Amino acid sequence: MSRSGIACFVVATLSSVVVAALAGPGPAVAAPAPPPSPSADPFYSWSAPLAGAAPGTVLRTRPVAFSQAGVTAPISATQVLYRTTADDGSPSTTVTTVLRPPTPGPTRILSYHTAYDGLGSACDPSYTLRGYAPTRVATAEQAVIAGWLAAGYTVVVPDYEGQDLRWTVGRESGYAALDGIRAAQRFLRVPTSTPTGLIGYSGGSVPTQWGAELAPRYAPELRIVGAAAGGLPVDPAHNLSYVSGSPQWSGVIPALAVAYQRAYGLDLRSFLSARGLAATSSIQDQCIGTFAGAFGRLTDADMVRPPYRSLLDVAAVREAVARNTMGTAGTPRAPLLLAVGQSDARGDTVMITADVAGLARTYCGRGARVVYERYAGADHTAAFPRFEASAFRYLTDRYSGSPARSTC
Repeated sequence: MSRSGIACFVVATLSSVVVAALAGPGPAVAAPAPPPSPSADPFYSWSAPLAGAAPGTVLRTRPVAFSQAGVTAPISATQVLYRTTADDGSPSTTVTTVLRPPTPGPTRILSYHTAYDGLGSACDPSYTLRGYAPTRVATAEQAVIAGWLAAGYTVVVPDYEGQDLRWTVGRESGYAALDGIRAAQRFLRVPTSTPTGLIGYSGGSVPTQWGAELAPRYAPELRIVGAAAGGLPVDPAHNLSYVSGSPQWSGVIPALAVAYQRAYGLDLRSFLSARGLAATSSIQDQCIGTFAGAFGRLTDADMVRPPYRSLLDVAAVREAVARNTMGTAGTPRAPLLLAVGQSDARGDTVMITADVAGLARTYCGRGARVVYERYAGADHTAAFPRFEASAFRYLTDRYSGSPARSTC
C-alpha cells in the first residue's frame, strides 16, 4: 500500500473518531432532499421466481453516487440487487453497494458491514452511502470506508438485514454478507479466488462473525483471508439484562422484539404489556440513533405483562435468542480478530466483555486462529475507533499474506 493510501486512511479514521466521540448513536445529521426510501424504490423489488437462481446471482444493477454532507466523491459506486437466503433457508433478495478505488490495481475485496441497526429502510447503507438521512454513526463509518478505498481496496457494503430489516438475525445477516461478496465478484468479473476480508463493529459484527462461521459450508469457494469483528452481541440474553434500565441503550429491547417478530412470527400481543406494545409500535421504521435512548430507563420487566417478568420467560423468545447466539453455526476457517471495550464490571455499556472473550476461547478450542483484544476503559462508542485502527492493521496483514498470529 502506498504512503498516500496510508495517509488517506489515517485522515478518514481521525474523522470517524471525532464524529463518533461527539454523540455515539446520535440523532440524524443534515442531508440532501432524499429520493424515495428503499421500501418505495422499484429498484429493490423483485417479483420473478428465485428458485432457479443460485445464491449471489446478480438480478439488476445501477450506478449511484457516493456522497456525504452534500459532497459527491469521485468514486465508482454501483448498487447490485442479488439473490440471497433468509434465516429459514428460503430464497430472498437484498442490495449491496460496490465501491471501487480511485486508483487501479489488483482487486482486493473488503466486505464492510456498517452498524446501521435499522428497523426502517431509510437506515439501509445503500441509502445512507448516497448521502441521505445518515446518522452520525453512518457518517463516521463512511469516512472509514473512504479510507479503505483510498488505500486501494474494493469495498462492498451489503444491506445485510434484508428487505424486511431483520436486525440481529445472525444466519440471515451472514448469508447476505457472503452472497454480497459473490454478487460483487460476478459484477466485477473477478474469480472466486480474489482475496476478501470481512469487517464490522457493533451491529456490523453480526454479519461479520456469522459470515465467518457460515462460510466453510455455505460459501467454501470464497477466499476469505481474514475477518475482524468488534463490539459483538455474543449472547442476546446477556445483552438484554445488561441494557435493561439503561437510559442510553434500553430502546434496544423493543427493537429486538420487533426484529424477532419479523423473523419468527412472534405474537407480541400474547406477552407484551401496554407499554411494550406502545414501544414496539413507535419504532417500526426507526434507526438505532433514534430508538436506542428514546425510552428512558425502560426495563425488560416493563415490556411484558403478567405472568411474565421478562421477555426470556417467553418460550418463543428464548428459542429465537438461542438461534442467534454466536458460536452455534460453525467454526471460522479464516483468521479472526475479536475485540471489545470494557468500561465497567460487565462490559462496554451494551456488549458483555466476558462473552466476547469466551467466544474467542471457544473458537481457539476448535482450532481457529484468533486474536482477542480488550480495550480497557473504553465504552461502546470509545472502542469503535480503536477497533477500526486494529482491524486495519490486522486485515492489511492478512491481505499481504503475513502469517496469522493467535492469542489462543
